[in-house]
Amino acid sequence: MPKRAPQPIAEILSRLLSRHGYARERSAAACVDAWRTAAGDKLAKQSRAGAIRGGTLEVLTANSTLVQELTFQKQELLKKLGELLPDQPIRDLRFRVGRID
Repeated sequence: MPKRAPQPIAEILSRLLSRHGYARERSAAACVDAWRTAAGDKLAKQSRAGAIRGGTLEVLTANSTLVQELTFQKQELLKKLGELLPDQPIRDLRFRVGRID
C-alpha cells in the first residue's frame, strides 16, 4: 500500500468542521449579529434573522406593522448587511410575522 503524503492541518480541520456543520453554525451566528447591527437596537429587539436561502435572508418580525416599516428600509438594510457580511451573498430580504424569542 503506497504511503500518502502529509496533508496540511488547515485542510484537515476545514473538512472536519464542514462535515459537522460548524461552518454553517458560525455563519448563522454572524448573520444574527449582523442583523442586530444593521437593524439597530429598536428594530432588532422586535425581529430576528433566520436562514439565508437562495440569497434571500428571512427575517421574523413581531408584528405586521414592523414588516411594513422594515420593507420601507429594505435597500438600506441590504446595503448595511452587504458591508457587514461581504462573504454572504444576501440579495434580498423577506419579512414575515413570527414568534420572536
